[in-house]
Amino acid sequence: MPEDNHDPILTTERAHLTTSREALAAMRAKTGSLDIASADPLNTEFLKAALWRRMKELEDDPDVPLFFGRLDYEQRGQEEPAETFHIGRRHVNDSAGEPLVVDWRADISTPFYRASRTEPMNVLRRRRFGYTHGEMTAYEDEDLTSAPAVDEHSDILDAEIERPRSGPMRDIVATIQPEQDVIVRSGIDDTVCVQGAPGTGKTAVGLHRAAYLLYAYRDQLSRQGVLVVGPNASFLRYIGDVLPALGEIEARQTTVEQLVARVRIAGPGPADLLKGDARMAEVLHHAVWSQVGQPAEALVVPRGSNRWRVPAYEAAEMVDELRTRGIRYGAGRAMLPQRLAHAVLLRMEAAGDSPDDRVQNAVARSRPVKAYADALWPAIDPAKLVFRLLTDAAYLARHAAGILTADEQAALLWAKPPRSAGAAKWSVADATLIDEVADLVERTPSLGHVVLDEAQDLSAMQLRAVGRRCSTGSMTVLGDIAQGTTPWATPSWEEALRHLGKTGAHLEELTAGFRVPGDVIEYAARLLPSIAPGLTPPTAVRRARGELSITRVDAGLDAAADTVLAVIGRAGSIGFIVPDALVDDARKALQAREISYAVLGDDDDVEAHVDVVPAGLAKGLEFDHVVLAEPAAIVSGEADERTGLRRLYVCLTRAVMSLAVLHTEPLPVQLD
Repeated sequence: MPEDNHDPILTTERAHLTTSREALAAMRAKTGSLDIASADPLNTEFLKAALWRRMKELEDDPDVPLFFGRLDYEQRGQEEPAETFHIGRRHVNDSAGEPLVVDWRADISTPFYRASRTEPMNVLRRRRFGYTHGEMTAYEDEDLTSAPAVDEHSDILDAEIERPRSGPMRDIVATIQPEQDVIVRSGIDDTVCVQGAPGTGKTAVGLHRAAYLLYAYRDQLSRQGVLVVGPNASFLRYIGDVLPALGEIEARQTTVEQLVARVRIAGPGPADLLKGDARMAEVLHHAVWSQVGQPAEALVVPRGSNRWRVPAYEAAEMVDELRTRGIRYGAGRAMLPQRLAHAVLLRMEAAGDSPDDRVQNAVARSRPVKAYADALWPAIDPAKLVFRLLTDAAYLARHAAGILTADEQAALLWAKPPRSAGAAKWSVADATLIDEVADLVERTPSLGHVVLDEAQDLSAMQLRAVGRRCSTGSMTVLGDIAQGTTPWATPSWEEALRHLGKTGAHLEELTAGFRVPGDVIEYAARLLPSIAPGLTPPTAVRRARGELSITRVDAGLDAAADTVLAVIGRAGSIGFIVPDALVDDARKALQAREISYAVLGDDDDVEAHVDVVPAGLAKGLEFDHVVLAEPAAIVSGEADERTGLRRLYVCLTRAVMSLAVLHTEPLPVQLD
């Protein structure tokens, strides 16, 4: 791995980096100099937005390597020169249009991630570059034509994986592994479910797949949209810089709570576990469609000197026909006045009139027809319908009969009903029911692709809410059954995919851990037989075993805070993970030692060297150094032992370099 500043290859590559940066700056300047000339103000604004997006895509961060690798291809013919491509985060070309850097997502870049000595893919040499603060400091060549080495590894790859981290999550574009690249480059029509153990990079893989799809299917997805759904706001802040770093700024990011927030959400509510049950969809379907009535009398439409009459039985046939068409409630409600008006037109024609479409539309909008249709097919307010189900025992019983037991119905009813739907304190589970009703009334628009992370923690009804956002699109479903820590966590991916409406999805399992050190992952894996006995235990591929210490102490939080103080001078981020109930005590312990910190989940949560991490918010995050206090309290803080052990498994696997566990109470027996 040459690092000599006088190495001729390193000098040449640095010159190419300088040339490439100059070319990127020229591309951005050329884009910025374009004039927008349009007589249409709407077109002008559209073109301005397009230019702004292009300018953002061409921004250059001097601390981020413009390219990280190079491919030297075999010579195809004696008269053709061998091709060489530098692989980077975005395409850069010179003034003549020749590529100086090739986008990592281009087909020509695929061998950088997948070529091997057994299958070189026409590549002679793969070169990786090492950087320090954006400056090229080293390179490493891999000859793909020679016999495989006994101990084949990349020092630069290891250094990049183990590089200390601070702030938000960064991309892994330089370190994508072959099994990860297969998922990343899956086609737009493929829904992929990734069961990924801690440290396998499943979240990064999902985000890089989104970036790849936006590149390979840009026209389609620019119209249909891409959505990333994460478990909480802290997680979204953590991953928020990955796609922009890859040149993609159009993907929207949200949480499930934000996704279903058609009403104001106050917090957890009673019977949330039951409200997340898939049977609630059947209850809601019955409640919605029971609103449609049957006519008791004929429709009479006065028009001029005539009174046109549509018999009740004929109107009933129209209603029944619309109900059996499989359309949304709102679509049927919109179509009924037109059906009734058409019946009136037929009678006009039979009487010798010659009405046209304008007459039919006028009849459909007339007061008698609108009143008659509204009585048969009334408008539905989703929040009010759910409110009535949760406050009116007789109404709930009528629609839940044969679906929910009497005890379950009683559990759903609010003990102290609010005065109105507007005054209700809705939970996320309540809002998900409202979202289900809204979709029964009007079809939810489908996106082109949705990335769903930590999917194992969603209820059946929440999975349905996400699934209908991509009913005609594809998904990347990410998670780990062993990390399911909600009372409604899915028992299997087959069941989760069924609720998402993606039963044909391809399931991939990632077990090779690139982030979590070997000693740490092996220690945490002792919990797997109790929390997810069917899963393959993860393995660490890093040569560094990491640092692991387990210490019983007299004063857990004070000793843990002392440990934070001891590692604070080391490079990288520090996560101080504590039981949710001990967050305030953790604050005081750090303040007593004058340690600056931030608390994840606080409104003023800012980037800091030390983060106090409530155990309930640790999922999906990673820190170079983790100090974990009172594991037994983390377990006992959950509703049952299995959920508590799963929560502990999550917390134990957040470390990238070192993990220190300090406890006053005995450890769970599974860790002995």
